[in-house]
Amino acid sequence: MKFIVSSNYLLKQLQILGGVINNSNTLPILDNFLFDLNNDELTVSASDLETTMSAKLKVESDSEGKIAVPAKLLLDTLKTFPEQPLTFVVEDNNTIELSSNHGKYALAYADGEEFPNPVELEDPSSTVVEADILASAISKTIFASGNDDLRPVMSGVFFQFTENGLTFVATDAHKLVKYSREDIKANQAAEFIMPKKPLNLLKGILAGSESEVLIEYNESNAKFTFDETQLICRLIDGKYPNYEAVIPKENPNKLTIERNQFLSSVRRVSIFSNKTTHQVRLKIAGAELNISAEDVDYSNKAEERLTCSYQGDDMQIGFNSRFLIEMLGNLTADEVMLEMSLPNRAGILTPVDGLDPGEKITMLVMPVMLNN
Repeated sequence: MKFIVSSNYLLKQLQILGGVINNSNTLPILDNFLFDLNNDELTVSASDLETTMSAKLKVESDSEGKIAVPAKLLLDTLKTFPEQPLTFVVEDNNTIELSSNHGKYALAYADGEEFPNPVELEDPSSTVVEADILASAISKTIFASGNDDLRPVMSGVFFQFTENGLTFVATDAHKLVKYSREDIKANQAAEFIMPKKPLNLLKGILAGSESEVLIEYNESNAKFTFDETQLICRLIDGKYPNYEAVIPKENPNKLTIERNQFLSSVRRVSIFSNKTTHQVRLKIAGAELNISAEDVDYSNKAEERLTCSYQGDDMQIGFNSRFLIEMLGNLTADEVMLEMSLPNRAGILTPVDGLDPGEKITMLVMPVMLNN
């Protein structure tokens, strides 16, 4: 088995696949990349049993073979090379020899047959989504998903496909984000919960890509295919909470404000907030928004006044500043609207501008009790 490949091209592909490999694996074989050579096509795969990702690379070769190569050793070596052709040759003593312009390096390899086979999806449903839309849907929602092992359904992103559009939801019970697209339709209704790790991998690869992604899914697995890459992952088992029920429908108090100004203010004021509650107080009267925070234990406090456009009754409401900062930071709009009903009901944050046609984002943040 022998092939020649460009060093930068190989490194770029392996770095993407390397994101799948865990730092500590139960099976030693999972510390490797699987190289499956079929003449001038090299398929490289990486897996952690839950998620398997593979990419097809063009190489110069007329041989075939299947071996597992140590991932960390190979990546560390490739990172040091300037752009040049590299030659890989499998030797008799169970090593693969890598030749560059300057030297030779031998890596011990394992039998490729030991590498776990990816799951075959039986009878899947499918939808095609543009890569940049999927990347945007993931990055706008994933930050709101939880990390609680006791509630695994909340540790992923809920995909809901219908004939009317696609909806992506993430929540950790303190904040919730619902991102929907009415400009893309699925041919049949389906819903499933995607784990965070494969979503982060997809987000990194798809950002700025112009290709289309074919999403195939059944009860237990989902498969994403685009360009020459394929990602298969196991879905999170369980029923997603009824998120529509927690989004308050009647919100008479509406505050519209410039996003960057609001974000900078909350960032500054929150430095002075209590280190356990991170609480900031919003006090709205007329066209003035007063943002304040206080840490009584250390006698620290801060207060800022902003002008805003407001319709509704004068009110005071408290929020966890970290959630507000995360949400405002994940929006790209120039102006945002915060809709509220009562100080103990969730506030709803939506972008006023900067959306594509058919795109909708609703962010919900639970208030914290004000201690007057």
